[in-house]
Amino acid sequence: MSTGIVLDERYMEHDTGHGHPERPERIGVLLPGLPGRPGLVRVAPRPATGDEITLVHGEGHFERVARTRALSRFAFDPDTPVSMRSFDTACLAVGGLLTLLDEVMAGRLRNGFALVRPPGHHAEPNRAMGFCLFNNVAIGAAYLRARHGLERILIVDWDVHHGNGTERAFVDDPGVLYVSTHRYPFYPGTGAIDDVGSGAGAGFTVNIPFPGGFGDAEYAEAFRTVIEPIAQQYAPQLVLISAGFDPHQRDPLGGMEVTEHGFAAMARSLIGIAGAVAGGRCVAVLEGGYDLHAMRDSAGVVLDELCGAGAAPASFGASSARPILDAVRRAQSPFWKFG
Repeated sequence: MSTGIVLDERYMEHDTGHGHPERPERIGVLLPGLPGRPGLVRVAPRPATGDEITLVHGEGHFERVARTRALSRFAFDPDTPVSMRSFDTACLAVGGLLTLLDEVMAGRLRNGFALVRPPGHHAEPNRAMGFCLFNNVAIGAAYLRARHGLERILIVDWDVHHGNGTERAFVDDPGVLYVSTHRYPFYPGTGAIDDVGSGAGAGFTVNIPFPGGFGDAEYAEAFRTVIEPIAQQYAPQLVLISAGFDPHQRDPLGGMEVTEHGFAAMARSLIGIAGAVAGGRCVAVLEGGYDLHAMRDSAGVVLDELCGAGAAPASFGASSARPILDAVRRAQSPFWKFG
């Protein structure tokens, strides 16, 4: 089976205005080379329906975003401006991921990457924020449960910012295990170690907050010593990746030191988990990443890993993450076992 890619020039129609980091060029820089890579199957996106988007979002939120079609300019907050085409583009972003998920669940594709915009992981059930209108990955998880009957879905979010919207959507729900590596304290201010979920969802939120400056070695250790043991015990039926490339060392917003080698290692880890327990089903969706070339190159190495054409694993040397990861394991020890 092949790897699917969703990448469409219509994702450039969401106009955030001059100087905004989440700009149409984020898709424009991907279009010339990525779709033609060997082993990829292009998947045409469709707009998501209101019923699909409201699997996660309130109807009021959906209607608020829809009303912006009549406005040349509007801003939900200082970071989240929209234009007349933003609602349609956001629906196409959600629908692009859902179409890819359908193809993977039907067995026509092994895995895939939805390279869409606007991003989604900050969008809360009733609030657009942080460049995000609808929460693509959260809707994808809810859709997998409602449409395809899955009972256990893993979402791993390696964006530099904590995915507050995704966590909130599933904070009390054991059917979705949400794991986030992120810079902390940092926007949006959520994602502390002791935020582990609530009620029936206690233990199904795993926050790994890093200080600025962490890079490949620290991320690799987090995946090896925390994420992989938890994921193997959870045994998800599909792995979703919120693939933000703003932890890259060249990103203007992130302040982290991850390289393409680090993103390849993280992808390889999650693809391995999917291969071991989820029939290989692993789907990534683009979140942040604001240095255009760093994002393009990092997305390329993740696609290589998904296609089984990745380079030899890199060696990252010593890590400074042990005290933080020890604290994460202590917070999670009531729920998961560690070696």
